[in-house]
Amino acid sequence: MANLADLFDSAAARALDAQASALAGDGGWELMAQAGLAAWQRLLRHWSQALNVGVVVGSGNNGGDGLVLARHALLAGRRVTALTLPGKPPATALAQRATSDFRSVGGTLAEFDGTLPAADIWVDGLFGLGFDRAPEGAAQAVIEALNAQDAPVFALDVPSGVDADRGTVPGVAVRAALTLQFIVPHRGLYTGDALEHAGEPALAALQLPKAAWQDVSAAAEHWTGARLPALLKPRRANTHKGESGHVLCVGGNHGSGGAIALAAEAGLRAGAGLLSIGTRGDHVGPLLARLPEAMVHALEDGDALPGLLEKARVVAIGPGLGRDDWARALFARVLACGKPLVLDADALNLLACDPRALPDAILTPHPGEAARLLECTTAEIQADRYLFAQALAERYHAVVVLKGAGSIVAAPGCTPRLIAAGNPGMAVGGMGDLLTGIIASLRAQGLDAFDAAACGALLHALAGDVAALDGARGLLPTDLLVPLRRLANPEPLQ
Repeated sequence: MANLADLFDSAAARALDAQASALAGDGGWELMAQAGLAAWQRLLRHWSQALNVGVVVGSGNNGGDGLVLARHALLAGRRVTALTLPGKPPATALAQRATSDFRSVGGTLAEFDGTLPAADIWVDGLFGLGFDRAPEGAAQAVIEALNAQDAPVFALDVPSGVDADRGTVPGVAVRAALTLQFIVPHRGLYTGDALEHAGEPALAALQLPKAAWQDVSAAAEHWTGARLPALLKPRRANTHKGESGHVLCVGGNHGSGGAIALAAEAGLRAGAGLLSIGTRGDHVGPLLARLPEAMVHALEDGDALPGLLEKARVVAIGPGLGRDDWARALFARVLACGKPLVLDADALNLLACDPRALPDAILTPHPGEAARLLECTTAEIQADRYLFAQALAERYHAVVVLKGAGSIVAAPGCTPRLIAAGNPGMAVGGMGDLLTGIIASLRAQGLDAFDAAACGALLHALAGDVAALDGARGLLPTDLLVPLRRLANPEPLQ
């Protein structure tokens, strides 16, 4: 059965709809009736004082859902304005039945004439699941009108104009205050541009027979803070620092000592028992002053690196690394060390110049770095974040955290994980350095690569959300360090 721990693609949602309708033998009417009623009940919960309800109706079944809602609104004594696109009345059998039922209680349908009358709430029933192109003509005009007026917009299943599989917005799209998804949550609404259009996502699972779920599987896992207690269990009473792992952070070229400092401090705050830093000699003093808990070593020529690598359980490389001869020499030695790795920043750029399989590594690219690793454009990455996160994992035989709004964690042969946290304030230099240290720390504490990457990305994003409670603008990476420590110690599961 559906729950918000799983996300589905449109193929799975359509299969569920078709299988449930076939089992019911009613062509899908019961599901539409349930969806429309659930939408009306949700509208009442959020906008109980709305007396004037506007509904924009498409020609397909999404419009039918809207007309079922409109019928309930009329029966409840609300004033209802229902608008279709010019020359495109409800066309499917289900939508036509919903139209007849709406008219039977006094409802009327009018065509959109370029303007929207005043309403307390507008319901978007224009396009549903599977719409993956830019709206044109009257459809574009009505979406622009919905976005321009002042009343909140309530989207049914998917905000019109949003690709429910990829999270992209090819043209204009409805900016909803709330989106009520039917049957299953759609994976595209939780990443990329869709986050600016879906508003608050909610789910009406509807009542489907269990047999309808045959051969239907999730397309992504939805990772929230509820995942943390199972992964970050309390430490045993008789523990010692060695049990919590030894992380080595390598980086901090001239002028970039702060990057490796952020990674190191985050690694300690996330629970590493021991942490060493290999960096330029000029940074040793400042790093010791900032972080006396770390063991800081000057690496001017890389000769001291083998000894540090031998002691470490996990190596994180990239923050402030640069791409000069010093960086390349350290990078080559780290990749040959045989230890679990976390690669970020310039380590990813160096990898892009010399691609190779890294089966015990975690890569943490932002979209630009991902594009270089796959020899494509950033726009292509953002156009299908799930696809390209998985492509990175398969090409490099590694776990990948594709950063950005709605970060995606992928691993070869595994269902991807969507990180359902984070905020725009985290779009500032240094945030990725924190993430590198957190993930390396969790890997050193014994989590496998996939869990360490997903748990680390989630911890990082949740800490950012706590830190942003005082405002997203001006948020700094160091603001995350205090909430990070608290979040890394979740209440045990009962």
